[in-house]
Amino acid sequence: MFEALFSTFMTIGFVLLLVLLRSIRQVNQYQRGVKFFLGRYYKTVEPGWRIVLPIIESLTKVDIRVKAVDVPLQEAITKDNVSAKINAVIYYKVSDSAKAILEVENFKYAVSQLAQTTMRNVCGQLELDELLSNRDQAASRIKEIVDKATDPWGISVETVELKDVILPDDMQRTIAKQAEAERERRAVIIKAEGEFSASTKLAEAAKILSGSPGALHLRSLNALNDISSDQSNTIVFAIPLEILRAFESMGLKK
Repeated sequence: MFEALFSTFMTIGFVLLLVLLRSIRQVNQYQRGVKFFLGRYYKTVEPGWRIVLPIIESLTKVDIRVKAVDVPLQEAITKDNVSAKINAVIYYKVSDSAKAILEVENFKYAVSQLAQTTMRNVCGQLELDELLSNRDQAASRIKEIVDKATDPWGISVETVELKDVILPDDMQRTIAKQAEAERERRAVIIKAEGEFSASTKLAEAAKILSGSPGALHLRSLNALNDISSDQSNTIVFAIPLEILRAFESMGLKK
């Protein structure tokens, strides 16, 4: 009888030990556990070994690390009726594990779908030039909207980055022509400004030379010296204006 009783205790002890071992659940450092008791939310448990009683309790693990979601290419129409394909990447993390399980069925899929629709709506409010030149502004607007919408789900959006803005081939050619025309316009303006500056300096130099007797003659001799150093067979001799005026004055005296 004693042996039968001992065997019974051993069996009960083995069963209890087996149940205890099966009841131990490990929650890693980067996870939080959402615990349910009889189907109702009980509490959120921290990392470590946790006992979850079979049948009456359950535990759902939630990864709280930052996640990167690649939003696929979306066809969007800008405010000035230009078709563009846009994709982005969104970084988010779970800030409240209980809400992420209780408030939305699949928060990963929900965040991805919300980011896609929001990206199309935001791009539709911007003109093409604004979208191309102010990507950061568009990304900030998308982040603001998605973060506000996912806050009841216990999701915190860290950042949103627009990766690519793909335009139709004809629109790319048009933008290239526009950029080329802009460069030509700037070149003409720079050339005109240079000519204006040069003419101003020439006018100042002429004024200085005309106000100094003999200065023009010295400048002419300097020009002849430069010409003589060239290999050309043709030499142009320039008569200074002072000499002509001297001859003119001598003729008047006669």
